[in-house]
Amino acid sequence: VFQLMFKADCHFINGTEKVRFVERYIYNREQFVMFDSDVGLHVGFSPYGERFARKMNSDPARLEYARTAVDWYCRYNYDYYTPITVERR
Repeated sequence: VFQLMFKADCHFINGTEKVRFVERYIYNREQFVMFDSDVGLHVGFSPYGERFARKMNSDPARLEYARTAVDWYCRYNYDYYTPITVERR
C-alpha cells in the first residue's frame, strides 16, 4: 500500500506574537519535503524531495501562498482553537 500524506501545523509561542507555520509532505511514512515559515522555502530530505522542493520554490505564487499562511490559516484559527486547548490543562 502506497500512501501520500500532507500535514499542516501551526506553532504558537506567546500567543500570536510568534507564529510558525509548517507544511509536511510524507510518502510511505517518510517525510520528503517540508515548508517552514521561518525559513520561507521548501526543503527536500531525499533526492526526489529536493527536486520537488526546487519545483515548488520556483513558483512565486506558490511560495507567496505558503508564506502568508501564517496570517490566513494560523492567526485566523487561533481564536477558535484557544479555548479548547487551554481548557485541557
